[in-house]
Amino acid sequence: MDAVEINTGEYYLRQLRADRLMDDRPALIEGFADPKHRRYVLNYRLRNIDEATEYVALRAAQWAGDERCSWAIAEPTTGDLLGEVGLKDLDLEHGTADAAVWVHAKARGRGAAAKALSAAVRWGFGALGLVEIGYKYEETNTASAAVAQKCGFQFLGAALELAPTGEKVMRWSKVSS
Repeated sequence: MDAVEINTGEYYLRQLRADRLMDDRPALIEGFADPKHRRYVLNYRLRNIDEATEYVALRAAQWAGDERCSWAIAEPTTGDLLGEVGLKDLDLEHGTADAAVWVHAKARGRGAAAKALSAAVRWGFGALGLVEIGYKYEETNTASAAVAQKCGFQFLGAALELAPTGEKVMRWSKVSS
């Protein structure tokens, strides 16, 4: 599917970019270097421009392959990257996906994660016809717990398997109304 843009009012959700007009790669490298981010995101390392370029290309390919819808959370007037939100593990046949969100250290505490995730979830239910969206995070990630609550997800309990960090995985779900 083609990437879409969403205006949340306070934030602008757009595809990650690395072109002559907008380059998210430096902010991605900064975001992924943050100790809080690295603690929970173990499957990606963005240490240099080449790795950030590959990441941006991966997200574009995932959009095109109907695997993941991923948006940069951007400041609406400058376009600066503040984080990323997405619907991953898309199963369009069964109408399910899992939500994911992270926010750059410089943008934390302003509600960007909850506003962006709420917009992505609304879009998933409305535009994609999803019927259920899950949300998972490690037990000590209290910021993610707060985001899940603000976005109206229902707590399901801990998963049987542990996260790669060795922590319990907290599972939440939201169904379309």
